[in-house]
Amino acid sequence: MSVKPADYASSVPIAWCPGCGNFAILNSAKKALTELELPPERVVICTGIGQAPKLPHYMRVNTFNGLHGREVAAAIGIKLAANDLTVIVHAGEGGAYGEGGNHFLHAIRRNVDMTLVVHDNRYYALTKGQASPTTPLGTVTRIESDGVVIPPLNPLALAISQSCSFVGQGTTGRPDLLVPLLKAAIQHRGFSLVHILQSCPTWDRVHTPQFYRDHSDELQEDYDPYDREAALRQVLTPSERHPLGILYLDDRPVYDEQALEQIEHPLRQRTVNPDAALALLATFA
Repeated sequence: MSVKPADYASSVPIAWCPGCGNFAILNSAKKALTELELPPERVVICTGIGQAPKLPHYMRVNTFNGLHGREVAAAIGIKLAANDLTVIVHAGEGGAYGEGGNHFLHAIRRNVDMTLVVHDNRYYALTKGQASPTTPLGTVTRIESDGVVIPPLNPLALAISQSCSFVGQGTTGRPDLLVPLLKAAIQHRGFSLVHILQSCPTWDRVHTPQFYRDHSDELQEDYDPYDREAALRQVLTPSERHPLGILYLDDRPVYDEQALEQIEHPLRQRTVNPDAALALLATFA
């Protein structure tokens, strides 16, 4: 049975600001899952706290809302317990690279088969526009009134340097490129990072959709994503241009496949004995 866009439709009112880049990401996420013909009951989207994590509320899909910055850890647990599900994380750059930076690094190292989609608008947009891990140096915010004094994190360079098995970048200014990028990341076996440059009409009047259209370039057809040095040059060379597409690929062993080789079957398939649990709890009485 084919999957239709209506299968992912939700009646929940959307609470994002008009013009927010999250609308484009939501539409692209729905379209990617539909084109991949993944039924909603086979997909789990994990989130934390913030504007980006509201995304699965506006879809008809399995959802796990956890703590801010802990969504990747929850997703790893879900994938290991039920490895037949498609597990996706949607997080803001604050949750993914700030509070969740440690989980991000070790998810790359483990190479669990899941996709992390980071909505990067350069601000903690839900909590009054403070600087985030990717806010450019010198940016004046309502909190950093004299300008940001800490250099921004380069998550793409970090991921590539640690041999993340899939590293891609898109922007809400080019939704035509976003859908195929999300599809490729979801289909990839291993940990996939999709970094999305998005606009924030409330806190950022510079990085608009038009700005990203004017300052982004699709990677050339002859670009080799398996060349790590070339990938690092793409993201480390100072430039006002943003490369879009699959920046890096590394065909590494997948952690959940290796872990499941050590046990008879996934946790979800194990039988549960309530009496044993009650007996254990009784020992704490």
